[in-house]
Amino acid sequence: MRVIFMGTPDFAVGTLEEIIKAGHEVVLVVSQPDKAVGRSKALKYTPVKECAVAHGIEVYQPAKIRAEESVEYLRQYNADIIIVEAFGQIIPKKILDMPRFGCVNVHASLLPKYRGAAPIQWAVLNGDQVTGVTTMRMDEGLDTGDMIMKQEVIVDEDETGGSLFDKLSEVGARLCVKTMEAIENGTAVYTPQDDALATHTGKIQKEMGSIDWSKDAEVIERLVRGLNPWPSAYTRIDDKNLKIWRAKVISHEVKAAPGCILKVTKDELEVQTGNGVLALLEVQLEGKKRMTTDAFLRGYQVTEGSFLKRC
Repeated sequence: MRVIFMGTPDFAVGTLEEIIKAGHEVVLVVSQPDKAVGRSKALKYTPVKECAVAHGIEVYQPAKIRAEESVEYLRQYNADIIIVEAFGQIIPKKILDMPRFGCVNVHASLLPKYRGAAPIQWAVLNGDQVTGVTTMRMDEGLDTGDMIMKQEVIVDEDETGGSLFDKLSEVGARLCVKTMEAIENGTAVYTPQDDALATHTGKIQKEMGSIDWSKDAEVIERLVRGLNPWPSAYTRIDDKNLKIWRAKVISHEVKAAPGCILKVTKDELEVQTGNGVLALLEVQLEGKKRMTTDAFLRGYQVTEGSFLKRC
């Protein structure tokens, strides 16, 4: 099939690669505009653009995909199908109706659960044991189109937002190609979503990482994993920021006020939460490298009975 691929971040790169590998003709890649980074403010390609350039595929980066000139630009490619994955802009009806096989989205959740942004992180934050990927025929709503295929993925006990991102990216790439084959040979089945079961997720904001020690230990531990690698979970120790990269629940006891450092061992800091005790296993003090807690304690003195505070 003649394919227009629309995507921006790392998550979508594997799918673009799989589509090319499957022998489809990717006639155009559409990605968000490049962003200025660093002190030099040099423009940095999006990951999807980097992939397209490496394969010699034309890249189009409109500021607004809804603009009439953007719609007409896409129309000239006479695509059979448009694949959309983490593109970052709402696709207008004129584009949705353009290709003969429509626009297909690769979404990182088992729809209708977790429509919207950040479905990967929310699966970890909410303690889900299973998540997955859904391909769907796009309509004008936000992730409301008819579902085509699904594949479940187990969420491991130590799963982070980053590790789940990698898993779902690989699954999504293969599922997309499988979906395209079914659409092309006429065997695809389109299943409407049950809106009554839908949940919506918002974007992950940096301030979400500030740890509220009055919450349950399990909730904080999931926050640590779900916001790894960005924006990470963090707290304050002696008026310095301390990122928490890895932790475990070791008790459901309540012995002190939330945030109190109950015990300092050779390789752990045991912290009281609103319900339970959390052991910090890997941390990063502001201005320092990420390290195991035992390495941190060799260079930083922590007093039992002192408090970690919310930023």
